[in-house]
Amino acid sequence: MHRKTYTVSEITSDIKILLEEKFPFIWVSGEISNFSTPYSGHYYFTLKDSKSQISGVIFKGQNRSLQFVPEDGMNITGFGRISVYEPRGTYQIIFEYLEPHGAGALQKAFEQLKNRLAAEGLFDEKHKAPLPFLPKKIGIVTSPGGAVVHDILKIIDRRFPNIHLEIIPSRVQGYGAEKEIAAGIKLLNAITKTRPENKPADLIIVARGGGSMEDLAAFNSEDVARAVFASKIPVISAVGHETDYTICDFTADLRAPTPSAAAELAVPQKDELEKQCYELFRSLKTNFYKYIEQKLTILKSLSDRLVNPGKKLTDLRLRTDDITSRLVGNFLNHLKQKRQDLRWRIEILQANSPLKSIPRINERLEQINSDLLSFLKIYLIGKRGILNELSARLKAMNPETILARGYSITRTIPERIIVKEITSVSIDDQLEIMVRNGSILCRVEGKTYNDETNI
Repeated sequence: MHRKTYTVSEITSDIKILLEEKFPFIWVSGEISNFSTPYSGHYYFTLKDSKSQISGVIFKGQNRSLQFVPEDGMNITGFGRISVYEPRGTYQIIFEYLEPHGAGALQKAFEQLKNRLAAEGLFDEKHKAPLPFLPKKIGIVTSPGGAVVHDILKIIDRRFPNIHLEIIPSRVQGYGAEKEIAAGIKLLNAITKTRPENKPADLIIVARGGGSMEDLAAFNSEDVARAVFASKIPVISAVGHETDYTICDFTADLRAPTPSAAAELAVPQKDELEKQCYELFRSLKTNFYKYIEQKLTILKSLSDRLVNPGKKLTDLRLRTDDITSRLVGNFLNHLKQKRQDLRWRIEILQANSPLKSIPRINERLEQINSDLLSFLKIYLIGKRGILNELSARLKAMNPETILARGYSITRTIPERIIVKEITSVSIDDQLEIMVRNGSILCRVEGKTYNDETNI
């Protein structure tokens, strides 16, 4: 029986023909998500409802005629054709026309919260912490009964067995789910304070499977966003499918497209690490042996070129003896020369010894002392005569001597001014008359001038 085998290109081409012939032009409605506009100016987006999604595109030529700018969360109705992009084997709708059809309340709330948190800086790259290369303990915040946690556990166990995992059970949708998710993140951060014997987690994975925007609403809440941002432990957000984006994704240190991908990103492949270690060990061992071999080759080459040290030592010993003999001879000649020089200087010093001039200097000193004494005697006799003469003159002028001869000194009272003229006193003035052995107090009764006129 003949069996027809298709190549990938053939089957993709046939599918493309079937789809484009079956759906040449259609009207379709749904909610826009993952909207993007690259440099080409085309609009790329995902059109989805509660169960399915499909890729869509409207090229630059058509989007110029649109009366609005599409955005995530917007419900639209469009007219286009289904096409298959053969290099990737994916199908999409190429729209010719779009019109708005209401707006999703959840998407609007998502955009508002996203813009507000972005303005606060919660999404800035500077706040993103690097993931640990090999975490010793991983905390997982998710629903304990879902398939997500089993996928994560299976992948981590396959990649690196025996890593400590701590599951924090939490609802991932419905009323109060955002509070439980935020509380789980905070619990992993506080567990070392409340239970010091437990080792802290090195990494946190926040995960759930795919779903509609209503299903993912808990991960678009402000409580979860702020708990992720405040976490001191790096956080991987693994929420929904690859095309789903949540506020938790933007706030986390790393976004994983799926929970399974988060498990792949969280831990390295143990077999690969062992292989790398083995390769490094083998490379190090090979390089080490090569290094030793090179050094041994260099050592052998140097040994071959090395001259017998015994001969070198004999030459050096003879040279040392010769240098020693010359050094001793030079030293003795130098010593002999210094001795002759010392003897000559001693003879000069003895010839000019100061001891020979001391008697002559002593005689000169005695003569000078004798002349100085004679001069001082004559000088003192002359000064003594002058002193006697001045003493006699001073004694003659002493007021006490004058008073002893019968004279007196008159002074005014109380000023004690010596009376030299008759005009310096008045009638009834009190006067003090000083004589040799005391003083006399008296009053002016009258005055007599030299012409004997009475006043």
